[in-house]
Amino acid sequence: MFKKQQGSHPASGHSAPQKKSTKNFDQQLARLAGPSQDTLQSSNNMNRSNKPAGNVPVGGASKNAQKKSASHPQGAKRHHAARKSNPSRPQSFEGNPKSDNLRITPIGGNEEVGRNMTMFEYGGDIIILDMGIQFPEEDMPGIDYIIPNINYLKGKEKNVRGVILSHGHLDHIGAAPILLRELSYPPIVGRDLTLALVKKKMEDFEKNSVQNLKTIRINAISDKIRLGKFEIEFFDVEHSVMDAVGVIIKTPDGTVIHPGDWTMDKNPVDHKMVTYEHLAKLPSPKILMLESLGATDTRPTQKSEVEMYKNLDELVGSAKGMVIIGTFSSQIKRIGKIIEYAESIGKKVALDGYSMKMNIEIAKELGYIKAHKKTLMSVNEIQKHPRNKVVVICTGAQGEGNAVLSRIVNDEHRFIRIMKDDTIIFSSSIIPGNERTIQRLKDDLYRKCDNVIHSDILDVHTSGHSNAHDIQDIISQIKPDYFLPVYANHYFLKEAAKLGEKVGVKKENIFVLDNGNQLEFHGGKAKLLPQKIDTSYVMVDGLGVGDVGEVVLRDRQLLAKDGMFMIVVIIDSKTKKIIGTPQITSRGFIFVKENFDLVNATKRVVEKVVKEKTSAEVSVNWDYVKNNIRESVGSFLFTKTERRPMVLPVVIEV
Repeated sequence: MFKKQQGSHPASGHSAPQKKSTKNFDQQLARLAGPSQDTLQSSNNMNRSNKPAGNVPVGGASKNAQKKSASHPQGAKRHHAARKSNPSRPQSFEGNPKSDNLRITPIGGNEEVGRNMTMFEYGGDIIILDMGIQFPEEDMPGIDYIIPNINYLKGKEKNVRGVILSHGHLDHIGAAPILLRELSYPPIVGRDLTLALVKKKMEDFEKNSVQNLKTIRINAISDKIRLGKFEIEFFDVEHSVMDAVGVIIKTPDGTVIHPGDWTMDKNPVDHKMVTYEHLAKLPSPKILMLESLGATDTRPTQKSEVEMYKNLDELVGSAKGMVIIGTFSSQIKRIGKIIEYAESIGKKVALDGYSMKMNIEIAKELGYIKAHKKTLMSVNEIQKHPRNKVVVICTGAQGEGNAVLSRIVNDEHRFIRIMKDDTIIFSSSIIPGNERTIQRLKDDLYRKCDNVIHSDILDVHTSGHSNAHDIQDIISQIKPDYFLPVYANHYFLKEAAKLGEKVGVKKENIFVLDNGNQLEFHGGKAKLLPQKIDTSYVMVDGLGVGDVGEVVLRDRQLLAKDGMFMIVVIIDSKTKKIIGTPQITSRGFIFVKENFDLVNATKRVVEKVVKEKTSAEVSVNWDYVKNNIRESVGSFLFTKTERRPMVLPVVIEV
């Protein structure tokens, strides 16, 4: 699948694995990796002839144009040969100057958790940081996820010099398969794991689309690249997924410092604590854009990795039965540590869940996880081993209905049944909005198992996000001239702004932006522009992108709340009278067989409307008749039930 190129991330502690030389491995890499370019010197030398098939604007995409495929590509060929970089010159995509002001626009992520995407403009050039998805809210039935709205970029595709991806979580890369296509595939910048996850997402979304991809790999944290008029540098951050990176964006009008998602562990398992004092030396004005989800978490310290791994090791080692660990599939380092410890004490490990198996396979190919083949097994081999020698690491800790952990607790899993002496571990946090679902899952597990462990009982999870003390700490270390809290709901951003004031940032230099606000810097001064770009939701439903609007969503909400009431009326075309009686069908409103009186009364309302609004002597406007049936029946049903089902009249003239 994916192969890590030679080199290392010296500050992150990831050493370069030995290069594999097997022919099959290289063939797999060629199929999945697409055209990778370690260096792209200028737009004049770049082959930009790869055009996306059927380029469809977000907001009105056809389903055929957005066809998904869950299969791997078969025989995709490289279209460009990788070129060796010249260490004396940064990689670049040059553009034409238009405006010499630095403009920062959050397209998503500043009023919600997810949909993270920020646009930077300078001298006619545009770069983008992250392309994430947002999961649907409770009042969005049938919606799979929400992506950033890029209407502002229509007609400016050639000005987009690159997309930098801070790390591989879906709220930062999940929209890339759709949005990269809309933007005619600008180059993407990231570390190995991030790029590999994006390529896999693209292949799952549209087969062979990765052939259009142009990549700039961050070989080392000291790399410098140029995207048009932007000079880009990087710095190490701690987060819950490997290969996360902070970004420095340099222009003559300001230096943007953006850690992406981040945390501070005062006692990391690799004993390499990340600090940020060196960023204080960057050119002024320094503009710190800081993910602020933990702004209201005032606990003095974060849970440490060392304590978490110690607890996990003790639980796995002392378990009398099978160990089942539910966690996020992106927790690659944690999963790797669990596999290593299980191997050291002679236990077998089974991975279950599509994203779990996919992510770990990618991490193995990159050399981030090293496990003996005899340690890892398929879930269908579990019964071949003693229960106390088996560890299952799976998805579903958020209580998702079709995920592995839910199927296990509901006895719907083909190979796993829970026993009383098994140990179930939730090595995950609770995503806001999932509280009830997770509580139900825990209740069901407690009925079946005596050993259910979660963070309320023991430290078996560490957050990948900062708390209030960390936010103040990083601001104190970097000493920014301007502070922009980002990547959280509005109230988190406001609380983070207060924290910035407490550690010395001037109130007039703190900006809490909404999605679509545009903040411009010139001559060291910041100005909030009066205009606001369109950042409305673009919803993805199955294969459709942007074809679910407010009307469709409102209809779904109505159906979910009060159901549907269908009336079929057959009319004699000559006499304009009803043949027989109206036929009533109800779904989610009433049970017809138990409500004959209401149904018969409704039929009389329909008959009255048809009689009053039709005549055998004149032509009849049947749309007008249907609207009257809808309004009259709707009012009648509300009077009788105080509910408003969706009324669907069907008039057939014979």
